[in-house]
Amino acid sequence: MANAITKESVLAALSKVQEPELHNDLVTLNMIRDLELDGGKVKFTIMLTTPACPLRGQIESEARQAVLSVGGVESVEIKMSSDIPNDGRMRGLVNATVKNAIAVGSGKGGVGKSTVSVNVAIALAQSGARVGLMDADIYGPNVPTMMGIEKLPPPKANKITPAKAYGVEVISMGLLVKPGQPLIWRGPMLNSAIRQFLSDVEWSELDYLIIDLPPGTGDAALSLAQALPLSGAVIVTLPQLVSLEDASRGLNMFKQLEVPILGVVENMSYLELPDGTRMDVFGSGGGMQLALGAQVPFLGQAPMDPNVRIGGDSGKPILVSEPDSPVAKSLREIAEKLAAQVSVAALGGMNELPINIVE
Repeated sequence: MANAITKESVLAALSKVQEPELHNDLVTLNMIRDLELDGGKVKFTIMLTTPACPLRGQIESEARQAVLSVGGVESVEIKMSSDIPNDGRMRGLVNATVKNAIAVGSGKGGVGKSTVSVNVAIALAQSGARVGLMDADIYGPNVPTMMGIEKLPPPKANKITPAKAYGVEVISMGLLVKPGQPLIWRGPMLNSAIRQFLSDVEWSELDYLIIDLPPGTGDAALSLAQALPLSGAVIVTLPQLVSLEDASRGLNMFKQLEVPILGVVENMSYLELPDGTRMDVFGSGGGMQLALGAQVPFLGQAPMDPNVRIGGDSGKPILVSEPDSPVAKSLREIAEKLAAQVSVAALGGMNELPINIVE
């Protein structure tokens, strides 16, 4: 007679499967849901901490093998779902629930910070998450152009309705002023505008709010950190020394504001030539060096590609216009690693973050 399968024996097997980033087993983390037994058939759901989980295939494979090793099991049916954790921070200015708020900053302009913000937001939305994108670069708002948005929907009940493109809710000063109109504002006005983006916009319930900051370490970053408790910040840099020095200042600013650093992204890392060789236009390895020196995660490199600029200018970001290109794949991987870091921070505290996430 075949061994009688029990839920206890299946859970015992699954308790040996580790979630690679959270460094604990699936059962302890309460990731196994809806476990059903039908003779030799076992069905259950694995509840990931983000739909953008970079290791979902590994987790599913290891869980399947573990259950198949239980005596009497003939087949395993696994459903993969997700429940994004809330970082627990109170965000009183925002009416809707924002589970995680992530600032994307840099010490200087021209490093592709908006490109990273836009494509990371789209990648997270494509994975199935509810995503908002706030363009906090009040003086030079590029997000509407990059997202192909020309105007906001009509307001509702005296609240600004965010625009929506590629599954992402978007607000930007570029949608509130006439094209080409300069904004000659002092600090208090800037502070007021950022607070309005939080309190007067009718955001939906969001899993992730990505905030594209202006370059530098000025009023906007300070205002935002004071007005909105942040899950953490991402620093974008080029590989070159000058960019690294500026990025390091941006990183240290967030540390002084007690905003956790979720990781460093190195943009425009190299240019792939037609013969397959790589040209290091801005040097190499700087982002990794910055991450190691500051003991924060390195989220990855994005190569140079003329289609990134073309996509940004035409309102079709590279994840939409060329989803299978090397740069789109690298930006998707950066988004997945960022989502994993956010989950680790929300569930385990920043002290338990791994220092390096490098392939």
